[in-house]
Amino acid sequence: MAEKTVVLYPSLGVGHLNPMAQLAKALLRRGGVAVTIAVVDPPEKDAVLAAALARLAAASPSITVRLLPIPPSSRASNKGYSHPIIPILDALRVASPALREFLRSQATAVDAIVVDMFCTDALDVAAELAIPAYIFYPSAAGDLAVYLQLPDFRRAVPSSPKDMGKAPLGFSGVPPVRALDMPDSMQDWESDVGRVRLQQIARMPEATGILVNSFEWLESRALKALRDGHCLPGRSTPKIYCVGPLVDGGDTNKNGEWHACLEWMDEQPKRSVVFLCFGSMGTFSAAQLKETARGLERSGHRFLWAVRSEQSNSPEPDLEALLPDGFLERTKDRGMVLENWAPQTEVLRHEAVGAFVTHCGWNSALEAIMSGVPMICWPLYAEQRLNKVHMVEEMKVGVAVEGYDEELVTADEVEAKVRLVMESGEGKKLRERTTMAKEMAAHAIKEGGSSYVELGEFLWGL
Repeated sequence: MAEKTVVLYPSLGVGHLNPMAQLAKALLRRGGVAVTIAVVDPPEKDAVLAAALARLAAASPSITVRLLPIPPSSRASNKGYSHPIIPILDALRVASPALREFLRSQATAVDAIVVDMFCTDALDVAAELAIPAYIFYPSAAGDLAVYLQLPDFRRAVPSSPKDMGKAPLGFSGVPPVRALDMPDSMQDWESDVGRVRLQQIARMPEATGILVNSFEWLESRALKALRDGHCLPGRSTPKIYCVGPLVDGGDTNKNGEWHACLEWMDEQPKRSVVFLCFGSMGTFSAAQLKETARGLERSGHRFLWAVRSEQSNSPEPDLEALLPDGFLERTKDRGMVLENWAPQTEVLRHEAVGAFVTHCGWNSALEAIMSGVPMICWPLYAEQRLNKVHMVEEMKVGVAVEGYDEELVTADEVEAKVRLVMESGEGKKLRERTTMAKEMAAHAIKEGGSSYVELGEFLWGL
């Protein structure tokens, strides 16, 4: 078979670039394919994205990375946008001419373009150039099932979720979803972001196929609803390829040094540490940080906690000021607090971790599943509340903290959920379930596994 050429087109943001990069690596491992990642050069240089691109180039020289410049006129201030995703969607829209020129300039014909779920404007470019276009969905299949049903749901239920409170919403393939657990971009149908996202979602069925970063065993009900056409009644559903879990392999070095927290972890007993980490944008008020600290202290369990404060713009927050008086001293023998960042992938794989308090970002959830670590779900933004529904109600790999949808999660609740996972019979069942999930995830991506087979089907169909 002649070598195929595939272009991957991620959205802006490391949370979208990283799984797309893992997809590129998975394609290259199969052989017979050349992969280029075309990345929009953002209006303002993003240091985090630049660092991720540099790591990708260093680790995977066989992947070609091309930056697509955006015209200077688009480089306006983000101030005044009604939602943080709007400037990202604007940048992706403005990038279409650069994408078109890039695709036209390729020496060899492009056999397929795989675009991020936010990059639906690229479907027009692909159609114009007669290139088969696929969508890469980097989140849960359950999320995809809900999203594809939203245009019809919107017509049937005129009220926006923001006006429906805790009312359960019914969708095929997933448990009931409380209105307040819908993604923040979908809370108001009439908002700028709501209208744009509904337009994008309505275009997803135009794709030749949709690649999903999940695996059959984990989300069989949602995948069956998708494949049986229940999410797009009366219309044709694109072929669904479940190709996950696609997660970062990890890097134990940052700035050339072994992270000190991993040495600390080496000294802790197996499954004894509660790990708290909330992603690159997971910040908390000073009041919430203090409540969390009190709950951890009362639980009596060992912990590793990456702290980000919404009050601090400093790269090194003042932990003594943010946390209760004397907390760091009292817990120094069983706890470690990090400023802003932790090597999450490596920590989750460490045998000392017993539970993961997470914001429910899908990359983080998959990393925990692949490590067999039960989760305490504390969703913060974007689609994380919806992920929480799938993780707790359907996959049964986590428990949710009460109060995440209110002003404050109390110290009592933090203590209670830590004790539940670390000490109770329910926690033992959760651990058994995540251990099984770890085994099934590993099986899905090995030769002959469900995701391995479906990625092969995608390649053979090019």
